[in-house]
Amino acid sequence: MKAVVLVGGQGTRLRPLTETIKKELLPLVGRPSLDRVLDHLARHGVREVVLSSSYLEETFRDLLEARTGDPRITWITEREPLDTGGAIAQAIPYLDDEPFFALNGDILTDLDLGAMAAFHRARGATVTIALHRVEDARAFGLVAADEDGRVLAFREKPVELVAGLINAGTYVLNPDVLQPWAPGVPVNIEREIFPTVIADGAGVFGFTSDAYWLDLGTPEKYLQANADLLDGRVKGEPRFRTPFVDPTAVIAATATLGRHVVASASTSIDEQADVDDSVLLEGARIEAGAVVRRSVLGPRSVVGAKARIHDAVLGEGATVLPGADLTGARIPANSLAG
Repeated sequence: MKAVVLVGGQGTRLRPLTETIKKELLPLVGRPSLDRVLDHLARHGVREVVLSSSYLEETFRDLLEARTGDPRITWITEREPLDTGGAIAQAIPYLDDEPFFALNGDILTDLDLGAMAAFHRARGATVTIALHRVEDARAFGLVAADEDGRVLAFREKPVELVAGLINAGTYVLNPDVLQPWAPGVPVNIEREIFPTVIADGAGVFGFTSDAYWLDLGTPEKYLQANADLLDGRVKGEPRFRTPFVDPTAVIAATATLGRHVVASASTSIDEQADVDDSVLLEGARIEAGAVVRRSVLGPRSVVGAKARIHDAVLGEGATVLPGADLTGARIPANSLAG
C-alpha cells in the first residue's frame, strides 16, 4: 500500500518552538518526529509516501535528503493551504486504484497498520478511521459508532470531561471516495468529506485498538512523547539509554540528570545543574547551578546560572537570565526573560 502524510499544520499550540521549527521536524529523542512516522509506515510495508504541505519543500529538504531506503517519497507543495481533505485529494494522481493510508504527520503511534488494512478489506469499507479511546475527549470531539464498528456521526468537542472514542488521525481510503471534490479546492476531511460519505450510505468504519497513540500538539504532549520513547512504550522503536545524551553533548560530572532527560546534539549542562523531565534541543545550554523541570529548551537557548525554570518553553536562541525563577513561561525566540 501507499500513504499520504499531511505535514501542513501551523503548530500554534507548540509556540514558541514552532516560531522557527516546523512541528513535524521537532526531534523525538534525537530524530525528527516525521522520521519516526515514516519509519513506522515502512515497518508495515508501505513503500511509497506522498508528503503534502502548503510549506515549501526547502523546509524539509535536510530530512528528505538524509533518508535512505523505504519509503520512497514524493513531495507536493500546495499553492495555498487545502485543509486535510484537499491535501489528500491533491495526492490522488500519485497513487493507484488500491486503498491507501492517509495520516497526520504530527502523531506518535504504534498502530498495527496491516491489521487496519485487513479490517478495511474484510468490511468492504470505503473509509476506515483509526479510533482511540481517551478519558478526556474535550480537546478532540467524539466519534459515534455502532456495535459493528460502522461510524454514525462526528460529534462536537464536549464541554464537560467525558471519555470516549476519538479520531486518531490515520485513515484507509478508497481513492474514489474523493472524486466528488475538485482538486485544488480546500476541504476538511472530518467536518465535510466524512459526514457527506456517511450520509450517502457508504461504508465508513472505525478501527479501534489499544495501540499507543499521542497527539504531539502541545509542549506537555511533546515532553510525554519523549518520555514514553525513553520508557520503551512505543512498539517498534529502539531501546534508549536513559537519560538520553547525544555523543556530542557535554555534561559536567557534577550535574544531575533524571531518567526523562533528552540532551540533544551539541547541548551542554554545567556544574551542579539539576535537570529532570526536560528536552534540550540542539545547542541548548544550562549553566552552573540551574534547576530545570518539565521544560523544553529550543535550539541554542540558554538557562543562566542558578536560574530555576518549571513548565517552561524556550524558543530558539532565547535566554533565561541568571538567578531568574520562572514557572509556566513561554519565551519567544531570541528574547530575554527573568
